This record gives sequence, structure tokens and C-alpha cells, in this order.
Amino acid sequence: MKPALTIACSMALLLVVAPFADAEEAAMTGQQDAPETGTGLIAHWKLEGDCKDLSGNGLDGVNHGVDLTAHGGARFDGRGSHIEVPDSPYLHLGDRDFSIVCRVHTAEELDDVLGDIVGKFDPIGRKGLNFCIQNFHGVTSTQSNFRNVFFGIDDARLEPQWTDCGRPGDNMMVWALCVYAGDLYAGTFETGKDQAGHVYRYTHGDTWVDCGSPYPSNAVTSLAVYDGKLYAAASHYRSGGSALAESDNTVRGGRVFRYEGGTDWTNCGQVADIEGIGGMTVFKGKLYASSIVAPPGLYRYEGGTTWTDCGNPGGGLPSQANAASRPGGRVESLAVYDGHLYGSGWDQAFAGVYRFNGSGTAWTDCGTPPGVTQTYSFAILGGRMYVGTWPGGRVFRYGGGRSWEDCGQLGSEREVMGMAVYNGKLYAGTLPLAQVYRYDGDGAWTPTGRLDTTDGVKYRRVWSMAVFQGKLFAGVLPSGHVHAIEAGNCVTCDHELAPGWRQLAAVREGGLLKLYVDGELAAASTPFDGAGYNITNTCPLTIGFGAHDYFNGRIKDLCIYGRALTVDEMAALK
Repeated sequence: MKPALTIACSMALLLVVAPFADAEEAAMTGQQDAPETGTGLIAHWKLEGDCKDLSGNGLDGVNHGVDLTAHGGARFDGRGSHIEVPDSPYLHLGDRDFSIVCRVHTAEELDDVLGDIVGKFDPIGRKGLNFCIQNFHGVTSTQSNFRNVFFGIDDARLEPQWTDCGRPGDNMMVWALCVYAGDLYAGTFETGKDQAGHVYRYTHGDTWVDCGSPYPSNAVTSLAVYDGKLYAAASHYRSGGSALAESDNTVRGGRVFRYEGGTDWTNCGQVADIEGIGGMTVFKGKLYASSIVAPPGLYRYEGGTTWTDCGNPGGGLPSQANAASRPGGRVESLAVYDGHLYGSGWDQAFAGVYRFNGSGTAWTDCGTPPGVTQTYSFAILGGRMYVGTWPGGRVFRYGGGRSWEDCGQLGSEREVMGMAVYNGKLYAGTLPLAQVYRYDGDGAWTPTGRLDTTDGVKYRRVWSMAVFQGKLFAGVLPSGHVHAIEAGNCVTCDHELAPGWRQLAAVREGGLLKLYVDGELAAASTPFDGAGYNITNTCPLTIGFGAHDYFNGRIKDLCIYGRALTVDEMAALK
């Protein structure tokens, strides 16, 4: 289990650099900016052999388990290693322009999320900056973001408002939201006898482009990016589980398709003799899919149309003749965390979280949170794994072994589904009122808005989430709409970051945030009023850690400048 490291300002106040006696008061009032230097260089950590600051400003880091002897930059293990830089007025960026430039290395095959590059964020005051690589699994049935670089700032000046982004097609439920090749895609449930689940691509405003129906079944329940392509799971969804009339379309699913562009899809095979697929994700370079209803099972894609059965909790590998009566429980949502693949349980006797041991059919029971009969979704916040549950509408944090820590109920809701970490905070969607809550720590959940107000139904769900174009998007049942929110100001690179060494730069320039990859502008935020937008806080700056997770990879030549660098200046730093 990862250490429970807090980066709250109540702890960080102990780390303020001593020579600046009035720094704390100045920072709290937002009056003191970082001192000027001739080149604008605030800090430079080479991260080869030590974590000393080469700028002359004395911002040496404190090493917590990082391998600084690794050839070619510091190696961060993704489990707890990080570098902590005590707060200093040099790091009080206020409302000025600044640039963070570094080189990062990520592996091609991953057994953990990628995590934060740099963090200096006060989660209590919701103030500071976040710079990370998003690799989100289990949201709820989908791998929503894969290798997407994120940069965000916030000063808690406004409570953000949700915007309606329209309804993809004639759907009743947005099962999946996934970012792929610079666009946002939605997988849907469409209930009519002659209708089928579709995939749609978002363009702007409330406009969606139909990318076709991979198969005649009524739902596309999961999306995932694998081997540079978008994959979609075709399923039959039993809508009675959402207290709706059952669909007149009875075509069984259980197939996976690869997107070829336009409305073209390639059949990647029937996963097994199953009705539908509950979740897909990529683990150690392989695509996995789970069964949505009995018979339960987890399956690994071997290429072509071939899938290997990986068993299920409490079950085994029955012969084809008795597959329908396979013992044990289902795993639905799939998450990757600390070297393992995890699955959420939907059957009362197997309602907890289970860990797949990576080979064969062996599973480990990670326990069931108290009072829970179904576990639904996953998110990684502050290096810890969180899970959403039914019927108490509560979120629990994994404590290792079989233990779970209660993080509170979301209002009076009964079920927690889509969850995502966005600009330093955890957001979670609920049933029956389709609300989204923000986690503010110590069991406190703040409502941010209700996304579905359909009359005459028992349940409304916020099922899917993804971070795209600097915003958090959420899809709902039964109105079938997608909504978006921007907390603070954010920018995302919505293309998959290639593995290996890459130069990344996060730049604040006037009323824009910009991301550069290998010296090229990759994305820019929507314009905002930067005047007075003060992000100074007294928390330490962390390298290889932040609000999301510990970094999984290598970092070197990390520089912070108190101005916006030009493209030519970034090229000179390579």
C-alpha cells in the first residue's frame, strides 16, 4: 500500500523556508510574488545523482525513495517515491506568467497509472497548479483517458457551472466516454427494437458525429485505447437494472470491435459465450474485457479474434458445456494500480474488489467495504485507490489487504458510479438524482450540480466521465446527454503521449495555458482573465507526486521559469 502522504497546507506550513520570516503572511494574503531573477529561472533540478537546485536560489529537494543513481535521469517507482521541495517565496507564482519544462520517460507497457510530474496544490483551499499524465481506468466501464498530458491552475475564485453538450444520437444512456486521437468519443445505449448501440464523436457545442454501430446489439458499453486504436465493446444491456422498461432489441453482444475511421469497424471476436461486456482496460500491454452478466469472467485479447479466459473470483474454468453455470462472481469495472489489475464485484456474495494476479486464473480477494453489495468504479487520488459503491452511496479508500476506509456518503445518494480526478480534486457521479460531487476531504462532499432531471423515472445516473479539452465531461441516463465543467483553468493534450523520452512544457502566458510536446505546441486552453488570478500557496512543491498519483517513469532536467518561454528557448533546453 502506498504511504498516506498529505500535501495539505496545514502540514506544509512547517516547511516554509526560514530566511523569509514574512513569507507565510504574504503568501496567505496573495501579496508576494516570486523574486525576479535575471533570466527568469526560478529552479533547475538536473535529477542526476542528487536533487539539488542548480539555479542558485536554494530550492534543494528532499528525496523520498527516488533512485537518483539511475542512468539517464531520476527513476520514480509509481508506488511512493517522490521529491519534496519546501515552500519558498521563489515558488509563489501569483498571477504571473511561468513555464515548467522537463524531460520525462514512460514505458510502453504499463502496470500502473502514470501520475503527476509536478504538483503545488492546496487541496483544502483549491489553489495552485497540477501537471500530470492522465491514465484513467474504471470510469466506470471505460478506460477514459490514456497517456493524456494535463496542466491546470485554480484559485477557487469561482464555483464552476455545468454546460449541456447535447445528446449523442437517440440514446438513453452514455455508457462510455473516451479520449482518442484528439477527439472525445461516446458509446451509447439505444433502446428501440430497430436501434443499436452507436459510437459518436464530439465536435463542438452540442454537436456529435455518428461513427456507426459496430454490431446490432443495443449498447456500446465500453471504450478503450489499445495499441494506437480505439476499441468498442458491443453488448446487450438489460435496462431493467436501471428501473426502465427492457429494450425491445434482444440481440446478444459480447463482441469487441476496432475503429478504422468514418463508420468502419473491424470485428475482433466474440469474447466468450456472454451477453455483454462490463469493462475494458489495458494492463501490461494487453487488452482485457469483463462479462456484464452471467457467466462471469475476465478475458485477455491475444490478437485477431482470439480471447483467453482468465477466470473470475471464486470460480474456475468450466467446460463449454456448463459455461452458463460457472461458479463465482463477476468483475465489472477494471482498474490498474500498483502493478495489478483490479475488478469491482456486482454479485452480493462477491461484492468487493478483487485483484487479478496477472497470469493463469488466480484471483485475490481484497475485501468488501462494510454495508456494500456492489462496487462500481475506481479512481486514484493522492496515491491511493478509491472505489464507488451501492447501496449506501459511499466512496471507500483502499487500506491494503482486505481493509477499506470510509470516505463518506455523497449527500443522500445511493450509488456512486463515474469518478475522475480533475485539476487536483476527485469528482464522482451518483444515482438516483444524477448529481456530481467534489471530494473536499475528511468525508466532506460538495455538490457541483445535477445533470439529469428527467421526470417519471426512479433512477438517474451519472455513469461515464472523461477529461477532454481541459474540461471534465460526464454522460448520464436516461436523458442521454453529456455535460461539461471547467474547474479553474486547464489544458489537455488529447493525443496519446508516445512512450520513451519526451520533452514536456506547461506554460502560463497571459490569459492562456499551453502545453508543448517535444518543442511543438500541442494544446492551448480557452482564454481566461489572468489578471489577479493568484495561485500562490504555502504547500511544498512535489516532483513525481501530486493530487493524482506517484509518477511511474523517469524525469530529468526539470526547470521552472518565472516567464513564458519561447519555442526556440525550449528547443535550446533539449
